[in-house]
Amino acid sequence: MAAAVTHDPPPTAGGRQGRPLIVTEDTELLDDLLRLCAAAGATPEVHHGVPEGRAGWETAPLVLVGDDAARRVRGTARRDGVVLVGRDQDDSGIWRRAVEIGADHVLMLPDGEQWLVDRIADVAEGVGRPALTVGVIGGRGGAGASTLACALAVTSAREGLRTLLVDADPLGGGLDVLLGGETAEGLRWPAFAASRGRVGGGALEESLPRLHELRVLSWDRGDCVAVPPQAVRAVLAAARRRGGTVVVDLPRRMDNGVAEVLAQVDVGLLVVPAELRAVAAAGRMASAVGMVLRDLRVVVRGPYAPGLDDREVARLLGLPLAGEMPVETALLRPHGGKEPPASAPRGPLARFCKEFWERALLEARAA
Repeated sequence: MAAAVTHDPPPTAGGRQGRPLIVTEDTELLDDLLRLCAAAGATPEVHHGVPEGRAGWETAPLVLVGDDAARRVRGTARRDGVVLVGRDQDDSGIWRRAVEIGADHVLMLPDGEQWLVDRIADVAEGVGRPALTVGVIGGRGGAGASTLACALAVTSAREGLRTLLVDADPLGGGLDVLLGGETAEGLRWPAFAASRGRVGGGALEESLPRLHELRVLSWDRGDCVAVPPQAVRAVLAAARRRGGTVVVDLPRRMDNGVAEVLAQVDVGLLVVPAELRAVAAAGRMASAVGMVLRDLRVVVRGPYAPGLDDREVARLLGLPLAGEMPVETALLRPHGGKEPPASAPRGPLARFCKEFWERALLEARAA
């Protein structure tokens, strides 16, 4: 069991990695805490009381205080990121002791083990601001959502941001193909089908193909493998913990796995060709996606049918307009695809994507 007492989540020194501090003389409790630290990939400092000079107490990104040590910690300078750890589920006095030492949380073992592993792993990975996550979905088939998703990712990486492109459509043929990297070494989605619990962000990033200065999580060309929703949730959460940007190419359907992705998307872009049938289809898609995703915007793609322009399409859908998606001539040529979308920094698609990121990142910082 883990329960909140007061305060905000513990700071991680602006995303810097750090060593958790354990304060206890209970050998059995210490063994458990060391085991959980090892599972999270962290090496802690261990003290029987507050470290001399109190520097370790004040600078550790996370402090785990055994209930046996609460009395010795009382009176120490208050700080965020203190967890009081006990075993007796019936000991109501632990809440009073937590308040006395200014603990953020009270945690009971063994019930709270997974929560604590996740918290320690955040420290080990140096978690800071989560990645700005953008989902791209087509208002109808062939709208150009995959092209825009790749273009956004390529542009983000070119701007120096840590970037991960996620292919959430198992029937789309693989975004690595669109980027010209179908033979690149690295894991694809089927390798994560058995993932449970927490996935390490650093390990995920290093395991994926690196294409055009970004990491890509795509599908392979083998038999379609079902990836359970809990595995999708774990992988996307790991990707977001690394910071930077995550771009997701979404399928035109709703199931539990897609819902898990949408739950972690900050901004959704609905790509809609400027024709009446496409607008009608996009309206149904917007209704389904809008049940999960709050911030959904329209990207309109020409050419325009009579009586339509980008603002009119947005008005008909009742969604804010993110802009007009330009067409790159190179992508329309036969045997194109040797270069990814938005590969030309001064091309119209690259400029559109750069302007989008500038606005989106500014909004994220202001939120």
